[in-house]
Amino acid sequence: MDIGAMSHIGKVRDINEDSYCFLEKDYDLFIVADGLGGHSAGEVASLLAVDNIRDHIIKYISVNMEKQLIKGIIYEAFHKANENIYLYSKENFFCDGMGTTATLALRIGSTLYIGHIGDSRAYIIRDNNIEQITLDHSLVAELIRSGNITEAEAIKYPWKNIITRALGIDENIKVDIFTVSFLPRDILVLCTDGLSNFVDKYEIEKVALEVNDSNEVCERLVSMANKRGGYDNITVLVAKYNGRSTESR
Repeated sequence: MDIGAMSHIGKVRDINEDSYCFLEKDYDLFIVADGLGGHSAGEVASLLAVDNIRDHIIKYISVNMEKQLIKGIIYEAFHKANENIYLYSKENFFCDGMGTTATLALRIGSTLYIGHIGDSRAYIIRDNNIEQITLDHSLVAELIRSGNITEAEAIKYPWKNIITRALGIDENIKVDIFTVSFLPRDILVLCTDGLSNFVDKYEIEKVALEVNDSNEVCERLVSMANKRGGYDNITVLVAKYNGRSTESR
C-alpha cells in the first residue's frame, strides 16, 4: 500500500482542527476528522474521535472475523467516540457544543469497510473513474438530494457549512456503515471539506492518476485548495493499493 497524508491549517484559520491517522498491519486503517466548535474545541473533538476510533479498532478487530461482526465493531467505535466527546464537552466548559465529523476506511482483504458521519468524504478511483462513496450529512447535500437546489446552486449556498450529523453533539448518533470492494490498483482518497469545497472530484482524480507518489498527490491537492483561498483547514489521505503491507501514524 502506497500511502500519503497531509494536513494543513490553510490560509485563514488560527488553528488546525482536523485530525487523521493511518495504520498498516494485517489490515489497513484510515481515519479523517474535521472538528467543529471554534477555538480549541474542534481540535479536541477531532483528536478524541481519531484516537477513540483507532484504539477500539486495534483492540477488537481481527481479519478472520465475519463481516457483520466487523461492522458491529466499527459501530461500537463510533458510538464510544461519540460518548467520550459528548461527556468531555459537558465536563469542560470551553468545549461546550464541540463536535466532529469522522470518516473511516478499514481494508481487510479485498473489502473496504466504511464508517462515516458528517461531511468529510471518501472517494474511490477505479479504472480511471472516481466515485464519492460517502454521502455528505449536511444541509446543502440534503437539499440537493431532495431536488430543492442544484449542484451549481450549492456552490454559493449561504449555509453551506451546516452539517446535520456529527460526533459529540448529541448522546444519540446515526452512523453510515457499509462495505465496498477494494482491489489492486484502486486508489482511496479521504479528505475533509477544506479540500472538497475547493477542489472537485475530477481534479482529485486527475492528480491521483497522474502523480505516482501518494505523498506528492496530497501535497498538490493541498496546494490547489490553498491557491483558491485556503479558507479552511485541509486534510487529505491517499492510499494506492498495490497488495503489500508497515505501520505508521
